[in-house]
Amino acid sequence: MFQREDVLLVDGYNMIGAWSELAALKNEKLEDARDALLDMLSDYQSYAGLVLIVVFDAFRVPGTGAEYRHKKKMKVVYTRERETADECIERLVGEWTSVRRNIYVATSDLVEQNVAFGKGALRVSARELRLEVKQSRSDIQTVITNETSLKKNPLGGALPDDVQRRLERMRRGLGEN
Repeated sequence: MFQREDVLLVDGYNMIGAWSELAALKNEKLEDARDALLDMLSDYQSYAGLVLIVVFDAFRVPGTGAEYRHKKKMKVVYTRERETADECIERLVGEWTSVRRNIYVATSDLVEQNVAFGKGALRVSARELRLEVKQSRSDIQTVITNETSLKKNPLGGALPDDVQRRLERMRRGLGEN
């Protein structure tokens, strides 16, 4: 779906409320749900190779807002006082709009989808993003499984046992004998 250098803006709390595993975590501890979402999206970002910004609403929290990098790649934004996540996302769409890249906004808030679309961004629902994240995990697991199976010794059945033992000892730095 996404191309390298595309920008994906994610309404963090919207995803937490829409993804069942995160909604269950939220009921116990909101911080755990945020951390789980950020970990899932960080893995996805590495897989997809896009610019990913997750916005969390801090509308009722006093302060100037905050931005930081999660795992050195993904940008996490907590909105400024009296700024909603929707307003922040709309502002970021304007900042990132470019001819060379697509801007996607991931939210299931229909009003926000329409506003973002009106500003030139493309819409992604929480369900669509969840499917993309799941598929990326499956693809990564397939690659890992294939690499693991390739690490088996392809000469194992073609060499006599004594030669295999000698080569194994040499590989381990134990000498030829």
